[in-house]
Amino acid sequence: MHEPRAAEKDTPYWWEASPLKPLPQQTVPKKLDVLIVGAGYAGLSAGLVLAREGRSVAAFDAMNPGEGASTRNGGITSGTIRPDYATITRRFGEEKAQAIEAEGKIAREFLYDFIKTEGLACDFQLVGQFKGAFGYEQYETMARSAETLAKRLRIESYAVPYAEQRSYTGTDVYRGGTVRLDIGGLHPAKFHAELLRVALASGVAVHARTPVISIERDGSGFGVVTSAGSVQARQVLVCTNGYTDGAVPFLRRRLVPVRSRIIATEELAPDVMARLMPKRMMMTENRQVGFYYRPSPDGTRILLGGRDSSRVGNPVAPKLMLRKGLANLFPELESVRLSHSWFGNVAMNRDMLPRIFEKDGVVYASGFCGSGVVWAPWIGMHAAHKLMGNHERARTAFDFRPPASIPLYRGDPWFMPAMIWGYRMQDRFALWRDRR
Repeated sequence: MHEPRAAEKDTPYWWEASPLKPLPQQTVPKKLDVLIVGAGYAGLSAGLVLAREGRSVAAFDAMNPGEGASTRNGGITSGTIRPDYATITRRFGEEKAQAIEAEGKIAREFLYDFIKTEGLACDFQLVGQFKGAFGYEQYETMARSAETLAKRLRIESYAVPYAEQRSYTGTDVYRGGTVRLDIGGLHPAKFHAELLRVALASGVAVHARTPVISIERDGSGFGVVTSAGSVQARQVLVCTNGYTDGAVPFLRRRLVPVRSRIIATEELAPDVMARLMPKRMMMTENRQVGFYYRPSPDGTRILLGGRDSSRVGNPVAPKLMLRKGLANLFPELESVRLSHSWFGNVAMNRDMLPRIFEKDGVVYASGFCGSGVVWAPWIGMHAAHKLMGNHERARTAFDFRPPASIPLYRGDPWFMPAMIWGYRMQDRFALWRDRR
């Protein structure tokens, strides 16, 4: 057997059908109603709302718009909240936990309606999501949770016993799982390109490759220094996430960039896809550091992602780890060629909740914790209404105090490899305990 190869390309698979299109450089305005830092999903969504309400608004991005996580993610509309209901209740109270859980349903429904209403051509398909269980005890717990979710929020969610698992996935690794039918998939680069299109058409000025250097209070507004000149802005909205830099040190001390890597297979035969992904669902696992995977929008490939503990460069080891994970799930793909492997930064915070908050007059919309396809547009638009004083439309369970800062952290996540290793050990112990 030959040694498995790394992927043919180190750029996102999504860029094949929707390549990044650099915007022309433009003159920086002297004055603005609202200056937005970041032109990903959150920044563009906020800008769209503001511009349509007659505000002069410009978004500044240090890279090409969308070059970060907005065109590198898996395109799964999960809207996952990392802490479970009990943990949120213990930390913030039951009222907050109920509001957060309910808002997830509303945010997904809003996204689907937004895509339809705005005519965003992004290959969206509401196919559902299967979540695999490791061990029968875990399956029983997940089955009860699915039943509770269906009763409490009227989301179509149900358990899939091991005997029926092959109708949903072509792997025998799991011991059953659960399904949610309110989750789908889209093409993330096309979604960003379409969002950029409607934002520009609505009057949002987008400045590419123009990093913000500093933000200072200046009378009733702000003086913002960018690489292309200074701007006087009445209000500032920061929508950076996994690529937050030193221009916003308060946020940088609270968000940890974590690499998430995805591999894409070569095109697979139709009978192979039908066997391995029979319902074309989005797929995930009940582990702290598990895999997520899905068919490509055209149904010809499998894309699989997971956390990457590397911090610099583009090492081969994480690619081979994902390849090994793919082969473990689907042994017949052990020798399959990988067409693409890439990574992007997601942003985690100490309580693992997205949020809107205000500090010294600057509004922040950030911390999407790996679920930005749903949360970034939702949080960005609510932040825009907050800036305009539209209190009812700005109302959200995610508008509360800033996340806590991380001791001894100033932007270099030196501790992440050890943390990911620890999570993997916890997963192994949980698997051993459940399968005794």
